[in-house]
Amino acid sequence: MTSHRPRRRFGQHFLQDPGVIDAIIREIAPTRDDLLVEIGPGHGAITKPLAMLCGSLHAIELDRDLVAGLRWQFDNHSGVTIHAADALQFDYGALGESLRIVGNLPYNISTPLLFYLLNYLQHIRDMHFMLQKEVVDRMAAAPGGKTYGRLGIMLGCRFAIDALFEVDRYAFDPPPEVTSAIVRLTPLPAGTYDIDDEKLLSKLVATAFSQRRKTIRNSLQGVVTENELADIGIDSSLRAEAIPISLYVALANSIARRANAAP
Repeated sequence: MTSHRPRRRFGQHFLQDPGVIDAIIREIAPTRDDLLVEIGPGHGAITKPLAMLCGSLHAIELDRDLVAGLRWQFDNHSGVTIHAADALQFDYGALGESLRIVGNLPYNISTPLLFYLLNYLQHIRDMHFMLQKEVVDRMAAAPGGKTYGRLGIMLGCRFAIDALFEVDRYAFDPPPEVTSAIVRLTPLPAGTYDIDDEKLLSKLVATAFSQRRKTIRNSLQGVVTENELADIGIDSSLRAEAIPISLYVALANSIARRANAAP
């Protein structure tokens, strides 16, 4: 396992700091009743302590050389299943309900993977991920700041997002070029945001932020009228970054209902 050379195309940076590993395990706080899913276990730095504490663990690894080492390492552990698979194509729903998903995500697939996992929201209890700090900042950003945008809105209407702690680059081998951070995502209670059309909301938010320096009136010109913005309670002179999630959802729902009511 230790002779494996990190592969740049897989974005491999292996966690090796015992203090950071312990801190992650404490935040996850697995129990014997838990069904855990680890994405990108690598050398098994957190796989082993998780497996010792949880009831069942499924590890998803794309690198087949690492898969072989992991299967050898956990050969005698009946609660661990190693999947040689692409996390961006894996059927998480097939594993069961109340999944606790964890992982040190390759930075090059982190955002697509977060959006992909939205497809399995009803199966997820919570998620704990190591990500680039910049990504975590955008995920957890509140309205009004430069980091607030599509990622935070589309995840924030489905999850409570908690940035937990930062991780220095030298906790990894090889060290990445950036600082990392641990984030927790917990599905919001049903009905927190009632979204009529997910795709429409996503397109609306992307359009609003496509020209961040413009007012929302101008960035959404041709999509909604100034009167429609006012009806929702949106000041048309604001920029996209000043508008909270609830108003984006309300605006998208208004557009969807208008379209459905059209003859």
